[in-house]
Amino acid sequence: MTTGKKSTMTKKKLINSIAQEKGIHPSDVRHVIQAFLDKMTDSLSTGERLEFRDFGVFEVVKRKQKIGRNPKNASVPIVIPERLAVKFTPGKKMRKLIEEQPVSSHS
Repeated sequence: MTTGKKSTMTKKKLINSIAQEKGIHPSDVRHVIQAFLDKMTDSLSTGERLEFRDFGVFEVVKRKQKIGRNPKNASVPIVIPERLAVKFTPGKKMRKLIEEQPVSSHS
């Protein structure tokens, strides 16, 4: 892992990487990835929990209402309303791989 700006894996980079690694045309990979993302979104929007062994779990959780503060005017409280959010919990294999990464210092 390098110090400085972190790189980002975009959908386009992911498609090209998989296409090259598996010898599949990028448009075929793009269709499969988009269908996968659409199914995930549809499932989560209906309240379903998504579980992928060794990868992790996606689920919709309710975030409670809370009081926030504007850093520029901390004396004025801001009510952050209750809302639904997607929570991701990494699986054992992913958690282990991430924990093995060296922690870099940010400057």
